[in-house]
Amino acid sequence: MTTIRQLSEQDRNARAVANEGLPTLTFDEATPYDDYVGTMTLRRLQRTITDAPEELAFLVTTQVMELYFGLLRTEWQLAQKQLDDDDDAAATATIKRTVRHFDALNAAWASLSWLTPAQFNKFRDALGEASGFQSALYRHVEFLLGNKSEPLIRPHRRNPEAYRELTEALAQPSLYDSVLALLARRGHAVPQEVLERDYTAEYEPHPDVEKVWVEVYGGPLEPLAEALTDLAERFSDWRYRHVMAVRRSMGAKPGSGGSNGLNWLERSMRRQVFPELWTARTLM
Repeated sequence: MTTIRQLSEQDRNARAVANEGLPTLTFDEATPYDDYVGTMTLRRLQRTITDAPEELAFLVTTQVMELYFGLLRTEWQLAQKQLDDDDDAAATATIKRTVRHFDALNAAWASLSWLTPAQFNKFRDALGEASGFQSALYRHVEFLLGNKSEPLIRPHRRNPEAYRELTEALAQPSLYDSVLALLARRGHAVPQEVLERDYTAEYEPHPDVEKVWVEVYGGPLEPLAEALTDLAERFSDWRYRHVMAVRRSMGAKPGSGGSNGLNWLERSMRRQVFPELWTARTLM
């Protein structure tokens, strides 16, 4: 629980005058910045398990990505609520904001772009079976985008909170489902079998949805369509950079989590997000 004392604009102006324009240097306890950001907690989370100097960059980059996965999940859940409330302008703004989040998330791969197989091998064995495949937050992000798969929640059975969240996300509409429901309420002919589909299954493209997106362009919902397209593109960028980082640091060796590594990631990369938004462009 933060103990930061809130300040008004008047308080800040008075403090600046009292300090003669200099920053405050004395505090009764930890600095308000440390209190708000939790810097000491964050520092304690960087627990490397080898002496390899490269491991810290690997760990910090992974932790940064986990933070962004959590942010994206929160943002897309908000966008879904806005779509369900028929506030397409607010949902579009939220989705466009997450496109900017992806700019930072994708840039995080640069911190590992130098990692060679010899450098990775210094600490890879010490990671045991730990694998990014096991990230519950990333799995939740995939589910929100419509990439559903019941077997992929099984690794989290021993983590009650993560398992509950993923089980709920599996059964609930994805962000794309909420978009299509909005289009139907606005008079577009989204097929009933798409609207009433089994949400636990991965979304399958439908030619009539493709026709709907052709109709959307040039109308008031075009900004929403373009925001979703930008989002899908940035997500594809993230998956591509993941593949390239693995290819560079370990080639086609088996993954730590039991998969065949690179081949698994390449198959995953081919799964389209918001598929009809892309194929509809051929018909425009």
